[in-house]
Amino acid sequence: MSRIGKLPITIPEGVKVEVEHGLIKVVGSKGELEWKLPRNIVTKVGQDSINIETKGHSKAAKAMHGTTRALVSNMVVGVSTGWSKVLELVGVGYRASVSGSTLTLTVGYSHPVEIEAPEGITFKVEKSEITIEGIDRELVGQVSATIRAVRPPEPYKGKGIRYKDEEVLRKAGKAAKAAGSPA
Repeated sequence: MSRIGKLPITIPEGVKVEVEHGLIKVVGSKGELEWKLPRNIVTKVGQDSINIETKGHSKAAKAMHGTTRALVSNMVVGVSTGWSKVLELVGVGYRASVSGSTLTLTVGYSHPVEIEAPEGITFKVEKSEITIEGIDRELVGQVSATIRAVRPPEPYKGKGIRYKDEEVLRKAGKAAKAAGSPA
């Protein structure tokens, strides 16, 4: 049995959970999310907790047990407190600005790169930091990865767009290699 899957999910105040016809719907102060449950998973909603159980002992049911519990837990956290990722711009002249739901990046190309926010995602820019916020953890992560892919950090000077807590492994350049090796 999955160690993660058997843990109950606590429902915070103000969050309502409904399960009907294999579809779980979570409604909170930030919004609502719904997800289709796998056929071999049973969800039992109590007064203040949700329990995820498997139908039978098939390999597929065991595989989806912990995954389903984690996804439902992420939905509950998303509608109550929300999810966010912070990216930082590193490089001379690298800028970002927001107008409406469009993020405009100036990151060393001959043209600015514009990224449109999907429904449920908001951008905030402060100095050289971009904050992506939303209730769907998967969507927040995907939009963050899309923005980072515009100019990933390079290994020599570390310039580019990176996650706030990301460490970029630096390489020695040609000059450092030549000085360190005997002729």
